[in-house]
Amino acid sequence: MARYTDAVCRMCRREGAKLFLKGERCYSDKCSFTRRAYAPGQHGQGRKKVSEYGIQMREKQKARRYYGVLEGQFAGYYEEASRQPGMTGENLLRLCESRLDNIVYRLGLASSRAEARQLVVHGHYNVNGKRVDIPSYQVREGDVVAVNEKTRGSDKMKAIIETCGARPVPVWLDLNKETLEAKVVRMPNREDIDVDIQELLIVEYYSK
Repeated sequence: MARYTDAVCRMCRREGAKLFLKGERCYSDKCSFTRRAYAPGQHGQGRKKVSEYGIQMREKQKARRYYGVLEGQFAGYYEEASRQPGMTGENLLRLCESRLDNIVYRLGLASSRAEARQLVVHGHYNVNGKRVDIPSYQVREGDVVAVNEKTRGSDKMKAIIETCGARPVPVWLDLNKETLEAKVVRMPNREDIDVDIQELLIVEYYSK
């Protein structure tokens, strides 16, 4: 499976926005984007004229990197979103938000989406009582996501539980911190998705 192995902080600097890819580090003074808020590379601080197509592509790249989705996968999400009723851009973000690894991150049960993806692959979470180890698994309204019984006693999960609640849980998710179970109350609306992404630019990019 293809995956990005370079320094992830370069992604934030390239896209000109915090993508929160490194967990707690992103909220500290060590954040590379806070210290060097310009594109990486020799000419990162130079002024560049960006075309309309370039702006649209950068927005697509920012969304893709924010959710940790590969190019083909993201294009597939767009195709699915375009077939659904409603606004394609909002449907696209909703599909990304509904990924199991994103749900785990949103619940505060992982410090970053990359960590959430790894924990899901290792089978530490259940959906409706069944173990699911596919990060891209689409969670639906009414589903219950929970930490495995065996996992709850591990040192890793204990450390995560201690910081559970450091980030606010979205209103469309209902987390029980005692049982480490969460129910998807409803699917998110656009106003519930707090990402600095202009989805209309992404739609324009794929519409060409």
